[in-house]
Amino acid sequence: MAQQIERTLDIIELLVDEPAGLALGELALRIGLPKSAAHRLLAELVDQGYAQQDPASQHYKLTMRLVVLGFRFLNNTGLTDACQPVLDGLAERSGELVRMTVVDGKNLVWVAEAQGARHGLRYDGGFGRRVNLSATATGKSWLATLSDDDAVAIVLNQGFGDPDEVGPSALRSVSTLLDELTSTRARGFGLAVNEGEPGISAVAAVIRVSENEPCVGTVSVTGPLIRMTPEAQAELAPLVVEAAQVLGRLWPVRMHQSEVQRQTRELLAQANR
Repeated sequence: MAQQIERTLDIIELLVDEPAGLALGELALRIGLPKSAAHRLLAELVDQGYAQQDPASQHYKLTMRLVVLGFRFLNNTGLTDACQPVLDGLAERSGELVRMTVVDGKNLVWVAEAQGARHGLRYDGGFGRRVNLSATATGKSWLATLSDDDAVAIVLNQGFGDPDEVGPSALRSVSTLLDELTSTRARGFGLAVNEGEPGISAVAAVIRVSENEPCVGTVSVTGPLIRMTPEAQAELAPLVVEAAQVLGRLWPVRMHQSEVQRQTRELLAQANR
């Protein structure tokens, strides 16, 4: 049963990056399963509404059910409601795109944003997808909170990214990654210039509930290089760090309130029995 669950999750994670879907044979090959076994798991996903088979191409792809569940979960945590005003304020002050991630195992996922650019060039990033850790200010700020060994292992598992999909200045080796992590720790915030995407620059800081606890997420400001000059980066960095500190103070309060509300509902339910 455990192996079946693991293989099913492997299929879901594979199809997340394949919006056009995959043929059964290709999918089975990429996850290392016989076609018959892969077909059984896919059939179950289809029956439960998490996947579908395109009638024309016969490719299997995910439905939107997982997206709906994800947003329901995020909404029920109350996290974005609590944090959105801070993101909106930073977007207004910076005039650029502000985004927040949460730590998801050994990666980060974008979960909220606020657009501060009102005219001219606007940068709009991908929402709900995982972060390229070695090529973004967001990723580097989080990796810098880990040990060098852990950070390197995570990046090597993810990869440095396809050269066609990252900027020309993106890190391409372990040695440059380690140098960058040292610089990030020294300056206190992450910086990416022409790395995550061509012509884009970003500043990011980690969100911590307390100084001695692991990072729970990040907040960043991202915009075109023409505006995100070194001078602008220097001005934005303390604003981003300040926003991260405010978000860190909000984080446990909202979670605690949710837990108190849950316990209160349970006690009222017991009292009315």
